[in-house]
Amino acid sequence: MNILALTDIHGSYKKAADIIRTVSADIVLIGGDLTTVGSVREVEQALKEFSAITNKLLCVAGNMDLPEHDDLFTRLGLSINGRGVMIDDVGFFGVSGGPYSPLHTPYELSEEEISRRIEAGYGNIQQSRVKVFVPHAPPYATKVDIIHSGLHVGSAAVRDFIDREKPDVVICGHIHEARGLDSIGRTQIANCGPAASGYFTTIEINNEIVITNHSFASYQRKPTP
Repeated sequence: MNILALTDIHGSYKKAADIIRTVSADIVLIGGDLTTVGSVREVEQALKEFSAITNKLLCVAGNMDLPEHDDLFTRLGLSINGRGVMIDDVGFFGVSGGPYSPLHTPYELSEEEISRRIEAGYGNIQQSRVKVFVPHAPPYATKVDIIHSGLHVGSAAVRDFIDREKPDVVICGHIHEARGLDSIGRTQIANCGPAASGYFTTIEINNEIVITNHSFASYQRKPTP
């Protein structure tokens, strides 16, 4: 299974569509911040465009999206916020928004609510062979949650869940400057970086799991065998 993950699109819908069109993937994950406080109408139009060029699309909202965007994702059958979806033997689940912050962005949640949604989604896919967790916010105290000042600003609830349940893959975003890869035990973690700047992540799931962060500017599509 080949997966493409995009986060922090922030209204750059054409750039995101170009990435989706170019990268061969069975499933496309949108890990939040599709917009910067965009309207439901514009999000619906963007999702229709994305869905026309990919077989399967799954979404969570970010802290700069609106709670109403989650309602739209649910209505369109795309949401994995507090939900789990099984595709073959791979389970996908996630959580929208971000933890409370001094910035008071539009979609922030308590760590208790983040934890509740994680558990609800995980309960749907516990029997899957491979578990892919998609929180918008990165886990606390990792390489992928550090802001420019050096502070760790990720979610404690996300970190606690990973420590306890050890999902195979974690796809996150939120902290643009912390784009990169990390691991907690056997769990591989990718902060995709902002798709608005042309960054994205691929996940290949076969006998092994291979996660790679890319820049669209330097990406070359693999030739078809």
